Amino acid sequence: MLELTVEQISMGQGAVDKSAALQLLAQQLVADGLVAEGYLSGLQAREAQGSTFLGQGIAIPHGTPETRDQVFATGVRLLQFPHGVDWGDGQIVYLAIGIAAKSDEHLRLLQLLTRALGETDLGQALRRATSADALLKLLQGAPQELALDAQMIGLGVSADDFEELVWRGARLLRQADCVSNGFAAVLQQVDALPLGDGLWWLHSEQTVKRPGLAFVTPDKPMRYLGQPLNGLFCLASLGEAHQALLERLCALLIEGRGQELGRATSRRAVLEVLGGELPADWPSARIALANAHGLHARPAKALAQLAKGFDGEIRVRIVDGQGGAVSVKSLSKLLSLGARRGQELEFVAEPGIADDALPALLAAVQAGLGEDVEPLPAVSARLEALEVEPPISAPLSGSLIQAIPAAPGIAIGPAHLQVLQPFDYPLRGESANAERERLSTALREVRRDIQGLVERSTSKAIREIFITHQEMLDDPELTDEVDTRLKQGESAEAAWMSVIEAAAKQQASLQDTLLAERAADLRDIGRRVLAQLCGVQPPQEPSEPYILVMEEVGPSDVARLDPARVAGILTARGGATAHSAIVARALGIPALVGAGPAVLLLASGTPLLLDGQRGRLHVDADAATLQRATQERDNREQRLQAAAAQRHEPALTRDGHAVEVFANIGESAGVALAVEQGAEGIGLLRTELIFMAHPQAPDEATQEAEYRRVLDGLGGRPLLVRTLDVGGDKPLPYWPIAKEENPFLGVRGIRLTLQRPPIMEAQLRALLRSADGRPLRIMFPMVGSVDEWRAARDMTERLRLEIPVADLQLGIMIEVPSAALLAPVLAKEVDFFSIGTNDLTQYTLAIDRGHPTLSAQADGLHPAVLQLIDITVRAAHAHGKWVGVCGELAADPLAVPVLVGLGVDELSVSARSIPEVKARVREFSLSEARSLAQQALAVGSPAQVRALVEAV
Repeated sequence: MLELTVEQISMGQGAVDKSAALQLLAQQLVADGLVAEGYLSGLQAREAQGSTFLGQGIAIPHGTPETRDQVFATGVRLLQFPHGVDWGDGQIVYLAIGIAAKSDEHLRLLQLLTRALGETDLGQALRRATSADALLKLLQGAPQELALDAQMIGLGVSADDFEELVWRGARLLRQADCVSNGFAAVLQQVDALPLGDGLWWLHSEQTVKRPGLAFVTPDKPMRYLGQPLNGLFCLASLGEAHQALLERLCALLIEGRGQELGRATSRRAVLEVLGGELPADWPSARIALANAHGLHARPAKALAQLAKGFDGEIRVRIVDGQGGAVSVKSLSKLLSLGARRGQELEFVAEPGIADDALPALLAAVQAGLGEDVEPLPAVSARLEALEVEPPISAPLSGSLIQAIPAAPGIAIGPAHLQVLQPFDYPLRGESANAERERLSTALREVRRDIQGLVERSTSKAIREIFITHQEMLDDPELTDEVDTRLKQGESAEAAWMSVIEAAAKQQASLQDTLLAERAADLRDIGRRVLAQLCGVQPPQEPSEPYILVMEEVGPSDVARLDPARVAGILTARGGATAHSAIVARALGIPALVGAGPAVLLLASGTPLLLDGQRGRLHVDADAATLQRATQERDNREQRLQAAAAQRHEPALTRDGHAVEVFANIGESAGVALAVEQGAEGIGLLRTELIFMAHPQAPDEATQEAEYRRVLDGLGGRPLLVRTLDVGGDKPLPYWPIAKEENPFLGVRGIRLTLQRPPIMEAQLRALLRSADGRPLRIMFPMVGSVDEWRAARDMTERLRLEIPVADLQLGIMIEVPSAALLAPVLAKEVDFFSIGTNDLTQYTLAIDRGHPTLSAQADGLHPAVLQLIDITVRAAHAHGKWVGVCGELAADPLAVPVLVGLGVDELSVSARSIPEVKARVREFSLSEARSLAQQALAVGSPAQVRALVEAV
């Protein structure tokens, strides 16, 4: 790291002008062995591009990127010019710091100098310095003063959770120019420190420009890690600038006065407590902005010019806005406000000019600042126009709620809510030994509970989840960190949760799907142990089959779903392709998702009737409705039993049209169940699961063995393999991929594998070798252009010359709208299309299927999605090619007749869904399905499509 030393400083130098100073610097750098003789040309070229004058009498001459090859070693040479050197534009330099750097090693030095520039009259002090030691101390600078004023206080800010409150605090520091844009992201990765009285502390030195402190309070009661959150300190740390403030705050907490900050209603009150810079009692005045387009460039320029006519400071802010006040004389600052029509502006002015300035400014704003303006409606009228969101309340008895159908079937039973409850516990413990013993007892009890779950689980996958939980409990790193906190006086609860939350945040930050699920597991066991410590028992499961009500079913909840006990699943969030929906379908449990937050307020035991096909929830339904639903449920059960008996029969419509029904699997272990359930082949083998199961990329032999096991289990049935589909939203830990702003629109699927030919070629060789004359179909994911398809095809055909395969077809997945629209072109070259409706839906509707509020609208039966499927099928059939659907939509009983009517040749679903999908195909004729599909293409919403199908 580049640092300053006295040996690098040459005192008492002289130069008649900048050119002479640069020549002198170059000579010194050459003499120091840092650069070659020609480096002077680099210094001169850099000055020609723009002055290197930094301010406060300092210049930092350095070379250009083109002269970096002349740098032998990174270093600096400092020349003091007591008489000054004219650096141009009247800028006088007393200290020139010549920099020789191969890359960006000098940035640390610039950060140091930037701190020093905050000192007043530094230039004159550098000129007067008589020794290298004195000059170096000046550059190192005294600790900067901590920035803390009224603009860095946010009281009652709108925030829904802790992360958003952190963002608000970081934004105040950014507006005060204390930090760079990335500071909010930095703070999100830091462990918050509870101070007591509901106050929390976060700090970091990364991306900090100058030290500053922001304090924010939420607009509603909030909790974090089970504790109250009344106020949050966000510190941009730099040196010891915050030390005095921290000491003052500690004294305040010891006195028991922390609540004064959390309850403060004015910024002045907070600053008085913390010792910050109190705002001056300047006169102020308010006025509403009437300009149609707000305070854009023209009116802002007029306002700034008017303000410049007054000799004194004038500031303006948006009343009830999140930002602070800005100078009215600065056009850029005025534009940064983003003031809109109807917002109220507050002007404050120095007392000496306020009597003249404020009336003039108000009159100018009222007149429109040079624009014609329409008067604003009266205040009462504006208030009436405001939409007041009614408070959320539990659904009333007899209510009918429309939700998203996620898994078919009818479920009847009492509501059993599993909603995360806050825990209250002390932050300080009795003694380290006592707290250690309490924690040890809780861990022992949780281990016993988990062992019981392991022994009772019939599913290998579920047993492995619980075994992983046991390993987490025994992780020595976790227990060592907890013990360290116990020795510092923390309670068992506080120490345990702090360590667990820090570990979970670290896992989640790795942006890896599997590791993110591990983070959820960490939080899961964390709450298990915390509940044991706090003596909180989980809600007692009803003795009869119940409806599980949750915000959303996540990965760590899967292990708790027992189909024998859980009659149905109801979630407040999620869409038809969310985890909860996929899990429910896999387990055969009727489910509704995206029902809204009100369902989380249902009282436990409330009778519920859940229709997983129509997307309806009846709350405490009447007897007649229950009777009809019970009859329908029994009829459906009989249909499923009949479907299971005929699962090995082909799926033929009433007029004899055959539709192939295949299975989606993730590994060879799933083949046996798929064949047993009547699969006519595998329509989707997700090969990424093979890669995720290994700590490094599996070699060709490992892959070939896995693919052979799948083909062996199929007994001559076709196998459709999707080549590796990772990247962006689901990276592999051993494949570092740059973090992307929007991973769903980034490097994933075929885009990634084409960038890594050795990996793709290895997978293709393994697939080709495993075929041995059996029907193999290879499809490439996320293809969005003809060039991508041709590159993948050509690679495969080249390898096929080395490894001949008798029965091979190559196709693409239609997941990107551009691929569907290009289907008429692609159909001439591919052997088949397989439509991945999950991704096609999210890209067509511009809705992330994991979005907390919008995912419920990501319905594959949306007419826009159906239009793209229709384009794809018609293009394929025109060239004699076949089309399959392997997304979740293929298993939706209401979607099956529409897909068949659009001409889809093959449906690939989870193994459990195969008998029902086959039976569904047998219920209608092809002509009926075609008529239904044409009607579906002509309506405007997925709800209308579902209504059409139900009416048939």
